[in-house]
Amino acid sequence: MTTTHTPPAPTRPRRPLTRAGGIGALVAAATFIFGIALFVTSLSDYAEGDPTPSESVDFLVGHQGTLFAWYLVIFLVFGVAIIPLARALHARLSDVSPLLADIGAVFAYIWAGLMFATGMISNIGISAVADLNDTDPAAAEALWSSVDTVTDGLGGGNELVGGIWILLVSIAAWGSRRLPTGLNAVGIASGAAGLVTLIPGLSDVGMVFGLGSIVWFAWAGIVLLRATDDDMGVEVAR
Repeated sequence: MTTTHTPPAPTRPRRPLTRAGGIGALVAAATFIFGIALFVTSLSDYAEGDPTPSESVDFLVGHQGTLFAWYLVIFLVFGVAIIPLARALHARLSDVSPLLADIGAVFAYIWAGLMFATGMISNIGISAVADLNDTDPAAAEALWSSVDTVTDGLGGGNELVGGIWILLVSIAAWGSRRLPTGLNAVGIASGAAGLVTLIPGLSDVGMVFGLGSIVWFAWAGIVLLRATDDDMGVEVAR
């Protein structure tokens, strides 16, 4: 008697996970918008200049609340938001492009961890520098220079890890057509810009990454929130 083995049906993302991913994507886009808006308004005088260590500490002490909110949103809230998004995208792509989906998810979780570390170090550093400045301004300047260097290395100075994640997801979705082609094109361009920020002297390309990421996150969020149980595991041509 001959038996026929029927392969298991592809695992499709559950609706709650997909919805959580969509919400996370929209929150991530909002954190980018918030960060850029604050960067070009309240923080513009500091950001656009080339302050000395003394000027940096003076600005930090005078804008503790604004900087605390900035770091809280762009690093900590963002780090939380990308976790459900990474899970939802992995579930959407894992049956058609398992290798890229798995590797991409790892980079997403690494990115989230780096964001948590950057945000916590920055905000603890602000308080420590402000307290130290009252008794030893020179030590406060040295401490802030150290904190600034560490946070730049973790996530503020380049977009390598995030760029790799977005690039891998976009390539995986391009081949499987599980996400819109236009969204994948934006993701590839934005991810590539993130990789370029690793090159000395080209950190300004990070703005291209940031603007592209806003579009990518917002678009991905809309796609996930609009998804139904019937189209979770099929090609998307729009």
